Formats: sequence, C-alpha cells, structure tokens
Amino acid sequence: MIMRRYSGLLLPLVLPLALAGCGLFARPRGGPPPGAVHATLGTPYQADGMWHYPRDFSHYRRTGLAVVIPPGHGAATLDGEAFHQGALAAQSPVLKLPSLVRVTNLANGRSLTVRVNDRGPAEPGRVLAVTRKVAALLGIPDQGVAEVRVRLLAVRSAALRADLAPGGAAPSHAVPVAAVQASSLAPPPGAAGQAGPVQGVVAATNARNLPQVATSLSGIVRQGQPDPGPLYVEIPGFGSVAGAAGIRARLGAMPGLIVPQRVGGRTLFAIKLGPYGSVAAADAALRTALAQGVADPEITVR
Repeated sequence: MIMRRYSGLLLPLVLPLALAGCGLFARPRGGPPPGAVHATLGTPYQADGMWHYPRDFSHYRRTGLAVVIPPGHGAATLDGEAFHQGALAAQSPVLKLPSLVRVTNLANGRSLTVRVNDRGPAEPGRVLAVTRKVAALLGIPDQGVAEVRVRLLAVRSAALRADLAPGGAAPSHAVPVAAVQASSLAPPPGAAGQAGPVQGVVAATNARNLPQVATSLSGIVRQGQPDPGPLYVEIPGFGSVAGAAGIRARLGAMPGLIVPQRVGGRTLFAIKLGPYGSVAAADAALRTALAQGVADPEITVR
C-alpha cells in the first residue's frame, strides 16, 4: 500500500539505484584503483585449502599447470599497476612482484617473457595464471589448462625492481598497453592441432583511454620443440627418507615413489605421486593429499 501511494515520489530515487544495481553506474572493476608501482612480497597466505609461501627467489624453475585469469579482476594488481587483459602479464602464488619470467607452453613449444605483477591463481595445483593476451600468444585455450614451464629471469627481475624509485614511483620504461601486430606462426612438428594465429612484435600506442601498464617486454614469441609429459603430484622438502616414508604411508595405495632432490646444496627427499594422464586425475590426487593433511603438494610435469 505504501509503495503504491508514494510510487510517484519514489520513482526518481528508485530508478537510479536500480540502474546502479544493473552496473550502469558502477565502476567496471572493483577494488582499489591503480597507484604507484611498488615491489612487494607479502606474507604466507591460504587459498582454497592450500598454503602459499612467497619468497624472493634467486633461482626459480617450475613445471606445472597454467590457466587464464578469469573475468572480474579488480582495477589494480597487487603491485599497484592497472590490470588489463591485454597486458603481457601473469599471476604467481609465490614470486616477488614485479618479476619477469619466461613461460613455455609445453604442448606446442611456444615461449614468451611476461611480467608477474599479481597474486594468483587461487585454485590449488596451478603454477601460473596469465592474461588473455598471453594465452592467445602461447596458444592456451581461454577456458582451459596448459602444461607450462616457468623460469624466473632473476637478473632482469632485480633490475626491474631497482628501477622503481623510492616511494614506489612507476619505472622509467612504463608504456601504455601495447598494440600487437599479428603474424603467422605454424605449429611445430609433432604439435597436436592448431593453436591459431600468433602475434608478434609489440608496438606501444598513444591511445589515452588505455590503462597504463608498466612493461619493457617485446612480445616476441619464440618457437621451440614441444615437450609435454605426464602429470605428477609432488610433495617436496623432506630432510630424510624416513620423514618422507611416514607421509607416503599415510597416502595408502596411491601410486608413487620417494625421490632425492638437490635443493640449495643439500639433498632433500620428495614424494612423487603418479603418473597421471589427465588434469582431472592429477587434481583428484592433489585433493586427496590435501584431505590427508599433507602440506604443500604441487602438480608438476614429468
């Protein structure tokens, strides 16, 4: 009754609120706005049942699974840059921000240097999340998962962070989001299927309406040999065989071995479960390990 009686008075107020609820007056992306670019590491954090421990690595080389950053990201990345799906950028759960890494799609051999400037992905068993631009360049399906190798470019990363002036000012080589000239790159011998057109050299644009993204990357895709492999769930870091064996026994009949690894000049022992022929099977094994209270399992390739 009240709504009917005063509908003429309420309409001017209700309509803007309803339109705002539909997103017509809302910001395209939430979260804090971009600010001064700054180096950041952060503290250990938990995402979807798994703990991550950011570190300032002097050496980092991992194989694993990469995904595409989903829609709905905030306006800024964790290190203060403007987020844009057209940037040559990526998320890592552990690397210091910003860092430069070489990412290789093991399914087709294509590799590209990208800037890691954000935390993610949240899903366990994923080593990297990339923008849609990076996915297109590397032939990663927009809704899919790719086997990748991630190698930290430690010297270039340190120089990149050193170029950030005190107080977090943007580096001197900051440029707008790049426009990319398309070129054809045929799939390498032995690659399965077609990944579509691959884009080549990046040329900066002066379009004022594009977000500013700090980058010094060429956008050149290198073509190597495909190197896919079976997936494993790896539980690293045991100081003794006995310590690894205790956790291995907890996992029951899951297939796997205890293998030695040289880490930082010492020998540690890892549990390697698998091999698994599909992402779904590897994910199921990782979830089983987490349910058993196992710390830090990760999915690796080969």
